[in-house]
Amino acid sequence: EISGKVVAFVGYSGSGKTTITSLIQRFYDPNRGEIKINSINIKDLDLKWLRKNIGIVSQEPILNSSSIKENILYGVENCSEELFKSVCKLSIVDTFVENKTLFPEKYDTICGERGATLSGGQKQRIAIARALIKNSKIIIFDEATSIIKTQKIGVQIALLII
Repeated sequence: EISGKVVAFVGYSGSGKTTITSLIQRFYDPNRGEIKINSINIKDLDLKWLRKNIGIVSQEPILNSSSIKENILYGVENCSEELFKSVCKLSIVDTFVENKTLFPEKYDTICGERGATLSGGQKQRIAIARALIKNSKIIIFDEATSIIKTQKIGVQIALLII
């Protein structure tokens, strides 16, 4: 049972870490064996439901040229202001957005093409907020540096890819 745990996959390039994450997301199915979530084979789960419940925080997050807030809310419908602020606090986005010199319009500040106006860490924090705001049950972190205290945010499983 790994519910509520952090699981780490560590290995050299080409050792299969990306393959494991692709299998978990059902980009393709295993040739042998099965992958289960809560004792249910993921082949028996609705694909849309499965992917909705997996958040990805990649080493180089993909952001669009809209505002910080729009990047966090990407793909989310009906989010309360209270939830938004809570997620920003948990992901530490609120800390850097409060710098009025760098972010004069706070959450409405435009990120620039592919997040050009942000540091790598700021982009990752926005990606973490995006994963949290969609209430992901599983979050895959593609870099150990992007991990946060998942026990406090209701994530069932956090996978670290190192």
